[in-house]
Order: sequence, then C-alpha cells, then structure tokens
Amino acid sequence: MKNIFIKNIKGLVQAGENIPNRVAGKDSNKLAIIENAFLALENGSTVVAYGPMSEWEGIDDWRDLEVIDAEGCFVLPSFCDSHTHTVFAKSRELEFVDRINGLSYEEIALKGGGILNSANKLADCTEEKLFEMAAKRINNMISLGTGSLEIKSGYGLSVESELKILKVIKRLKEEMPIEIRSTFLGAHAFPVEFKENHSAYIDLIENEMLPEIAKSNLADFIDVFCERNYFSVEEMCRILEAGKRHGLIPKVHVNQFSSMGGVKAAIDLGALSVDHLEELTDEDIDSLKDTACMPTFLPGCSHFLGIPFGNARKLIQENIPFALASDFNPGSTPCYNMMQIWSLACIKMKLTPNEAFNALTINSAYAMGLDETHGKIKLGSNAPIILTNEIPSLAYLPYSFGENNIQRVFNSNSI
Repeated sequence: MKNIFIKNIKGLVQAGENIPNRVAGKDSNKLAIIENAFLALENGSTVVAYGPMSEWEGIDDWRDLEVIDAEGCFVLPSFCDSHTHTVFAKSRELEFVDRINGLSYEEIALKGGGILNSANKLADCTEEKLFEMAAKRINNMISLGTGSLEIKSGYGLSVESELKILKVIKRLKEEMPIEIRSTFLGAHAFPVEFKENHSAYIDLIENEMLPEIAKSNLADFIDVFCERNYFSVEEMCRILEAGKRHGLIPKVHVNQFSSMGGVKAAIDLGALSVDHLEELTDEDIDSLKDTACMPTFLPGCSHFLGIPFGNARKLIQENIPFALASDFNPGSTPCYNMMQIWSLACIKMKLTPNEAFNALTINSAYAMGLDETHGKIKLGSNAPIILTNEIPSLAYLPYSFGENNIQRVFNSNSI
C-alpha cells in the first residue's frame, strides 16, 4: 500500500492533538484549520505527520510514495454517520407517492405500510442478498465521505429476521474498510400478531432475541422507537434494561412526532444518544443539560417527511452538544449523502457550516463511541480522510448542495 504525501493544502481541517471529543455552545462554531498545510499518510491511511508547509522536514526512507498537490483544496476528517438503517430489502417509493397524495407517515403505517412493509419484504430476502445490497450502499457512502457508520436492525421484527440482519451487519463490520457499529432495534414496531399483546412481543425480545444476540456478539447498542402508536416510555425502559443486562448500551428513537418523557427516561438509563428530537420541550432540554448523552438530529428525515426540523439553535444557546446523522432508510430518509445533510442543517436548521460540520464529525463520532479515533485528524489515526476538489472556501461544500466536490477519500483500502 502506498505512502501518501499531500502538499499545499488550502485548509487542513480539525487537525490537532488536542481536538475535544465533543463540542457545545460557542465552541460549536470553532474549527481548527491549518492553512497552506501538508499531511503525510503511511500505508495509505495512517497519519504520521501534518502541519504548515513551512514546517515540512521530509521523510527520507519512504518508498512507493505518491505525492498529491492539493493547492486550492481542503482536507477534512470523514463524516461519522451515527444513525442509519442501511440493511433493508426493498425501497418504498410507493409510500413516497402516498405522502404526496396527502397521507401522513403515521397513516401509512396504520394501513400496513412503513416499518411493517419493510419487515415483510426482508423476511423473504436471503442473508447473502442483504449483504450484497448493503455493501454496495456502504461503498457509495464511502465515496461520498462517510468514514464511520452505525447500522440498526429493526426491519425483522421476528427472532429469525432480526438475527439475520444483525449477522449481515457483523459481516459488514468484518469486510468493509470503515468502522461500523451495530444496533439491535427489535423494538422498531409491533408485528401485526402482537398488536394487541405488546407484553408478549417484549417477552420475545427479552427472552429469545437478546440471549442469542449476546451469545454471538451481534450488537453494540440497543434501540427502541419510543413514540405514540409504537413503544411507550414504560415499554422502552423495560427493553433498555433487558438490553443492559446483556451488555448493550442504549441509543433511542424519541420525540419524532411527540414528547412523552422518553428523553429523560432514556438518559436516566444511560443512553449514549437520543435521536430524532423533531419535537423538543423545555423539560427535554433541561434533562439533557450536563449529561453524557448526545442528542442527535436527523434533518434528512424532517425534509423527506415534511415534519419540523429539530431546534439545534436552542441547544447551542443552552451549551448542550448535539450530533447530526443521516437516518438513511427506505421509508423516511432514502439519503446517505452526508454533504446533503450538512447543507440541510445549514439551510433548514440555521446552523453555520462550522457548527454543522462539528455535529457531523466530532459529536457524531461521540454518539457511536468512536470519539477517540474519529471526527478529527491526529497522529496515529487511520480514520478515513476526505480530499476536496479545488473550492473557494469550506462553506462552499454545504452551499453547493447539488455538486459532488469530493476528489478522493483515503482509508485502509487506499491505493
């Protein structure tokens, strides 16, 4: 694998040995940028030196060296996508048409669409086919700058299908060139046969799914969709507590359509992140203050469903950190392009490009437990790195939302 020397970089972004593991408040708008910089990568991806061009001293014993002149270009840490549903069997564009014709996401779900639709399609799909489709999606994500990824189950809703998804994710972890984290989301919706007997389905999660998941080490996190018509706060707590007994860290879907007290309950149970937050009350915000939990907004979902965008500005005012993620899935956010998410955050959530970039990198890495290695450029790191095209400024990336300005991505497969 080649050694790589990138010279004359217009701006080397978030490179340093003291970059924080999460940022909040006024610090959200700060980016460390070294102008007219160099970056040296050993074996295609490991950072061995960086700094201003004036400080470059050379490495005499490097062979098989590729030199890249990055004049006019920026180099960035890759995006960290902490909330996706990347393993699924079929797209759901007919529901997209239903929404255009006036049906809400909840109305579509109540007539058998939504999550249950995806679960039915996945049940008939082989593990090998699911892997092939997901691997292709992830390769596309990598080419668009995603350098770490969380993937949830939740389109199974049966012991067999949930385990099938998690086995696919485990294989993706082993074979893809980026860090992947796995989340068990058996509590994504209630299967039709358990619609009137919620406790029986939760028994199935607790007594059959979780022991098998723990036995085969299939997940890092456990998630619950805590929302009206889905799982109540009490049901969420029961499931999260069961997951914790099996060594899984909570990460939850909450406050997508309503605030029911799920944010505080999840935090009390040690949730690493609370995700969606399109609806956010003062009580929810108070419960987030001075905690280790990372609130995560999903602007792609807000855009696609036409629902409110989360109030990230309020969190900045309250000195609370937050992350941004794609929520890539076939029903409510068929978009994994983090450049698009960056642009949506700026345009619709009124975040500055710097604030949004920090939320897509440092803070989203934290939401996956990858804050020591990802979301920044530092010595010894081999997290993926993005080289842009020649652009006038960093803000041009979210500004030019329909243009692909990624020239190259460096990761463990770089050649």
